[in-house]
Amino acid sequence: MNITQKSINYLKAISAETISNAKSGHLGVTLGASSMLFAFFKDHYNFDASDTDFLNRDRFVLSAGHASALYYTLLSMFGFDVSLQDLKEFRTYKSKTPGHPEYRVTDGVEVSTGPLGQGVANAVGMAIAETVMEERFNTVGFDIINHHTYCFCGDGDLMEGVAQEAVSLAGALKLNKLILLYDSNNVTIDGPLNIANRDNVAKKFRAIGWNVITVQNGNSYNSCTRAISMAKKSKTKPTIIIFKTTIGIGTEKEGTSSVHGAYLNQTELAAFKEKLKVKESFYIPSDVRDLCMATVRRGKLNHEKWNQNLAMYSSTHPELYKSFLAFFDKKKINYERIVKNISKYDGLSTRKINHYAIAELAYQCPQLIGGTADVAPSSMAYIDNAGNFSSGYKRGKNIHFGVREHAMGAVVNGIALYEDFITFDSTFMAFSNYMLPALRMRAMMKLPVMSFFTHDSVMVGQDGPSHQPIEQVGQLRAIIGNTVFRPCDYKELVAGYQYCLKNSKPVVFSLTRQDIKHIDDTSFEMALNGAYILKENSQKPDIVLVASGSEVPLALNCAKELEKKYSVNVVSMPSIEVFEEQITSYKQKVLPKDALTIYIELSNDTKALKVLPRNCYLYGVSSYQYSGNGEIVAEKAGFNVKALTKFVENKIKQQN
Repeated sequence: MNITQKSINYLKAISAETISNAKSGHLGVTLGASSMLFAFFKDHYNFDASDTDFLNRDRFVLSAGHASALYYTLLSMFGFDVSLQDLKEFRTYKSKTPGHPEYRVTDGVEVSTGPLGQGVANAVGMAIAETVMEERFNTVGFDIINHHTYCFCGDGDLMEGVAQEAVSLAGALKLNKLILLYDSNNVTIDGPLNIANRDNVAKKFRAIGWNVITVQNGNSYNSCTRAISMAKKSKTKPTIIIFKTTIGIGTEKEGTSSVHGAYLNQTELAAFKEKLKVKESFYIPSDVRDLCMATVRRGKLNHEKWNQNLAMYSSTHPELYKSFLAFFDKKKINYERIVKNISKYDGLSTRKINHYAIAELAYQCPQLIGGTADVAPSSMAYIDNAGNFSSGYKRGKNIHFGVREHAMGAVVNGIALYEDFITFDSTFMAFSNYMLPALRMRAMMKLPVMSFFTHDSVMVGQDGPSHQPIEQVGQLRAIIGNTVFRPCDYKELVAGYQYCLKNSKPVVFSLTRQDIKHIDDTSFEMALNGAYILKENSQKPDIVLVASGSEVPLALNCAKELEKKYSVNVVSMPSIEVFEEQITSYKQKVLPKDALTIYIELSNDTKALKVLPRNCYLYGVSSYQYSGNGEIVAEKAGFNVKALTKFVENKIKQQN
């Protein structure tokens, strides 16, 4: 037995034992993909295990995140900070080897994966980012950015809509540094793949602009490494390598769905290891370790050569080098300047104000890039005079994602993960549902991405209930770690920018289609608290009207009517989540506990009730509305001074 086959046998044995020890995991893919991923790690993967943030490293995404036991074992064998003890703690509480890969938890893991298809789209985003960097900073003789993005995926990944949207976009953009390692074993949890899917993957990918390589024996190391070498030579297209593998190879259940989520009992494990000629438990022989360390040394040497090349680049191209460093410079953004320069747009819709604010942010931040799901003229989330990113123009800062909301959110996550990019995506609020899985993964990974969701209430009008968001803002606020900003003007909007980028947290902006008239006494600084007193009549008011976004003017106008009988304070609350973070004394000052408190918003979200005093009520929308003029629709929904005043007075009477 040669040393390469011996290494693959130990990889299989350790991975299988990792799963058996946990009595949980996915044995099928772990064994079926072992030869393929060992060939990738040993011969092709450019990394520096001693510096996993090395800029010019290859990016690797395990989209089929259930193959984590195999992934962790490879990381351990190839010098990453994953020990054999960590493998023994696979899937245990707070271990470095969780059930699916988690960003910032396990050394070497580039992105959290698990929901199938998301990783494919993340990889497309990383490949876009590499292309941007390559175009901006490479010059003759100096390939400062020159690496590949690899993504391991399975049959399940490629059935997901998010993956199909993403690979279609990748083909259109001709991302030739993107390589999909497709584990085609024709088996899913429910049974043979053909009970639900009979796609000709090769023809489909060729049709959308991909280079296709098929490896009939995906369990052959030599066949796998040759195919990856071929894929790296592509100059104009992304490549998918279809590895025909056998799920659970070497076990009694190989080739069947029953091995997918199985683990071997001690008797089965012993027999399996004997077949592989492996006697030890959680052990890597010295000759196997030496083979893997040769790859580790190669990666470290590549990094050192890159550092030397970068030093020469700094001398021969000083201005370009200066721009290169500036791209990653997290200098203090002058938000006050943005506020000042867009103040002239006060009184417009917040989608229009955001359009001008993005341009101001882009002026200060060369790393800003983003786009929309084919709604740029409507959401207005694009950067003026910045060009459109395409296969022919890779300096563009505006990405046309097409009508692909699922992929857009995950692709933007991938760009953000690449290295210090500032990213955004945008569509109508009603269509944010398509993006929820990507938004949830974004929140888990704490990625500073801005989502601009426009047409944020029934005021969108004539398009009818399918386009009039009511429950969407509540769904977005329900995502743990996600922050929603619903600004009433330009000051509160820019406060949301600062919160996102300063705290490195994702922020969703709920923006209006309709104009919002000028509001006195709004504050950029106070909006950073999530909520603040906009109009104060008393430190112990009878009534506090709380509103967000386009409903703030309604609250102010209603207060004028109520002030004939009561003392009324008005509070603007652009972000419930940020307000929750404030100290108790501040929250009690803004929302006195003894006042009747009404939260006013064109939604059915009840999250505000968490932060409001005990004596509080929601004034919202409880049913889908009708198609019609936006102002009339809102009027019929009760969002007018007369109806709101009556509601408040009735609540006061009920208390008395």
